[in-house]
Amino acid sequence: MTDLFALATQTFLTMVVVMDPIGLAPIFIGLAGNRPSFERRKMAIKATAVAGVIIFLFAFFGQSLLDHLGISIYSFKIAGGILLFLIALDMVFARPSGAKETEEEEKEAQNRQDPSVFPLAIPLIAGPGTLASIMILATKASGHILDLVVVMAVTAIVLALCYLALRLSGQIARVIGLTGVHVVTRVLGVLLGALAVQYVADGAWGIIQSHS
Repeated sequence: MTDLFALATQTFLTMVVVMDPIGLAPIFIGLAGNRPSFERRKMAIKATAVAGVIIFLFAFFGQSLLDHLGISIYSFKIAGGILLFLIALDMVFARPSGAKETEEEEKEAQNRQDPSVFPLAIPLIAGPGTLASIMILATKASGHILDLVVVMAVTAIVLALCYLALRLSGQIARVIGLTGVHVVTRVLGVLLGALAVQYVADGAWGIIQSHS
């Protein structure tokens, strides 16, 4: 069993960075800012619930999927690390992330009646980086029930923060402003880049050890 506090801290920082609750606020304003408060509340609940189901399913069954496809966890760590690093670059340089949503998908989402499932739940909250991270963390905790409970509980807390960010998006935007959102996103991008490098290093070291 690992150090539970260290595991909880790693899980919290990882999931906060990849889900980016603060970054969701301005996106939600753009998609639903002109809707009544009760509609925004329903959309926030639905988006968070759908994303949570996807994330937890991937946490519990992602390893079985990899085994079925013949992919090792070390290869998945490297692939996940590379993907996270690309997302981190987009965050640091304030570029729209193609790993989250294409330009065509963004235009389609703006014309949709209900954007809570797409693009809010997928891929903004439960994006590729989130799914890669939760599977790596769940695999690390596998075999130790308490470790797995910590990973799931902390992930649920971050999902709750995403919900609060959606619900309070108007207030957040007014308090920190567009510049504040960009500053927070860049700082999180640097942390995500460092985490991505660690994933790649761990995966490469695991492959070397498995073949030695």
